[in-house]
Amino acid sequence: MKAILCSQYCQPDDLVLADVPDPVAGPGEAVIAIKAAALNFFDILMIQGKYQIKPPFPFSPAAEVAGVIESIGAGVTDLKVGDRVVASCGHNGAREKIALPAASIVKIPDNLDYDRAAGIIIIYGTALHALEDRASPKPGETLAVLGAAGGTGLAACELGKLMGLKVIACASSDEKLEFARAHGAELTLNYAKEDLKEGLRKLTDGKGVDIIFDPVGGAYAEQALRSIAWEGRFLVIGFAAGDIPKMPLNLALLKGCDIRGVFWGAWTRLNPAKNRANLEKLVKWTAEGKISSHVDRTFPLAQTADALKVLAGRQAMGKVILHP
Repeated sequence: MKAILCSQYCQPDDLVLADVPDPVAGPGEAVIAIKAAALNFFDILMIQGKYQIKPPFPFSPAAEVAGVIESIGAGVTDLKVGDRVVASCGHNGAREKIALPAASIVKIPDNLDYDRAAGIIIIYGTALHALEDRASPKPGETLAVLGAAGGTGLAACELGKLMGLKVIACASSDEKLEFARAHGAELTLNYAKEDLKEGLRKLTDGKGVDIIFDPVGGAYAEQALRSIAWEGRFLVIGFAAGDIPKMPLNLALLKGCDIRGVFWGAWTRLNPAKNRANLEKLVKWTAEGKISSHVDRTFPLAQTADALKVLAGRQAMGKVILHP
């Protein structure tokens, strides 16, 4: 089968399309013939050796896949050949087939296409965990989402609206903000044109923001924290800007606020049953049209480098999908 391989830390253009042996389903496993593999910003960091998880070489990028069960191993009873499924794999999704533990695989309904299914797990799983388990949300509270048109930001806008929060989308262009407004944002702020701290205070009539969802980091993080309400919650999602901010801790004291880390990957390993329930809920919501799982664009497997460069240039609004 064909696979995109990273054999040493490299840039997207250095990835190689190669032939590798077909996987075999071991006990408790199933082989998925991959129809769609979703890319995330961390895939770029992973191939560069800058991510906290460093798979052994050679590996493929892409951490979430959707497809059809091709074979099952001994002891697998809840899946059968031909089932339409989605799964999180951590890495190795940019290939034609993958063997995964059956417990990590969730069936999808016939009315949910593979492209949108592949994009559900990580961004919506992260956003749901952040807002439901970490943010202590109360209906009517304000939620400011940085990088609101990116994958995780878009998921936070949609889920925030579903949870009854007043969503403020923050992004770097009017086009991105219009997109976020179409996906659940009630208010918008262009931080390329307007000061983030003052803008957020103005939009909340001076009270400040109750919940800040930050997958961007960099210089915007401190500005956002300075706009937080008394007893607000600042959610640390990631660092798409590249720089990990060093926050002045006196702000946490002066604002009486919490800075809360959101490490979805570790949480899923510690809470597999709750994570599976979350994923099944998200699949259902997507099939029902309650969340969009919007696909920005798709690429054939051979053009994985081009797909990653779209993410690196922050050009994507929604998910970037590979078609093995």
